Amino acid sequence: MTAEHFIHLDMYQTAGVGVIALLLGMLLTRKVKFLKRFCIPSPVSGGLIFSLLTLCLYYFAKTEFSFDATLKDICMMLFFTSVGFQSNLSVIKSGGKSLLVLLALLFGLIVCQNLISVGVAKLWGLDSLVGMAAGSIPMCGGHGTAGGFSPVLESMGLGNAATITMAAATFGLIAGSMIGGPLAERLIRRHSLCEESNDTVDAGLASFEATNASPEGRTQRLGTSETEFQAYTRATYQLLLTMAAGTLLGKLINLTGVTFPTYFGPLLVAVAVRNVADLVHRRRHPDAPERLELGKIVTLGNICLSLFLGMAMVSLRLWELAGLALPLLVILLAQVTFMAAFAYFVAFRCLGRNYDSAVLVSGICGFGLGATPNAMANMSAVCYKYKYAVNPFVIVPIVGAMFVDLINTAVITIFLNLPL
Repeated sequence: MTAEHFIHLDMYQTAGVGVIALLLGMLLTRKVKFLKRFCIPSPVSGGLIFSLLTLCLYYFAKTEFSFDATLKDICMMLFFTSVGFQSNLSVIKSGGKSLLVLLALLFGLIVCQNLISVGVAKLWGLDSLVGMAAGSIPMCGGHGTAGGFSPVLESMGLGNAATITMAAATFGLIAGSMIGGPLAERLIRRHSLCEESNDTVDAGLASFEATNASPEGRTQRLGTSETEFQAYTRATYQLLLTMAAGTLLGKLINLTGVTFPTYFGPLLVAVAVRNVADLVHRRRHPDAPERLELGKIVTLGNICLSLFLGMAMVSLRLWELAGLALPLLVILLAQVTFMAAFAYFVAFRCLGRNYDSAVLVSGICGFGLGATPNAMANMSAVCYKYKYAVNPFVIVPIVGAMFVDLINTAVITIFLNLPL
């Protein structure tokens, strides 16, 4: 079925619809106990309602909506820039072991995703390329890797590779957002890892002391309206300038021929700015106020994350899932089942069986089935209910930015050259 009417929303209208979806999701989270209990992110619940609405319009009114992604991409860049500001070297060093363990888990996950999808495809009598189109390409890779490898699969003989990979990526995006929070919630409750928090700070990310980026260092920063205004102004300028410099670095990195996510440059520059500022402050002005407005930067970053996911969820093309054939749907359900079991029984134990591990489980489900922003949203939803965890918010963006695509590309290339 093809649409007969097309409606395009520009970036302002897309942002408005994304905000409405976010507000609707927040209302649903307050009213529906299921959503709060299982840590379903507000943009996901609200955005899915809009996606279902566009699905109905597509089928019954033959009307297709399209959305401008300009502001969505800006919000994503601002969020990851804010994440970079939270990454000081001492915290990264303290999470070094967890980082290495997560990389090993990621490699194993990617290999297993391809083995499962190709295996199910073979058992069903399908071409192994169908399995590859529903393996780690759309799962760990998301829509970006799906778009990049679709031409390769088509050149190898899979004519509808683009449709399969994009539909699978959409399926994974939703599934990763839906299972991450509930798994972490169950682990936290079963092992009594943390008590629920009464903190109402958005996304569970309260302001924290710049000299001690730890849960114990979190403080509420109170002041006059003028003081708050000036602080948020400085934070906004610092975010925008760092993001701009980071995009230039990203262009230089791309000249190497290695493909990185667009947010990698801003994240790296923000890490450098944060740590240089900390070093200068400790050596020259240990008693003076910090120049960086880290608490406000964190708050602005999480606002951008909520807006990004709101716009991303309303723009999902759910009718792409409806056209999936039964065997492909079986492959995707097998992927989700494996992801849940892998995160719950393997990753949690390997990462230490503590509260940070449970938060990381929700993040692994996010980028293991969709994208790094979904991982961050999953972890934010868990922390909103309990307490902020520093290491997961440092480790996951690093893994998502620096290693997922590299490891995934290498494994995919090996599988495509095997006589499957």
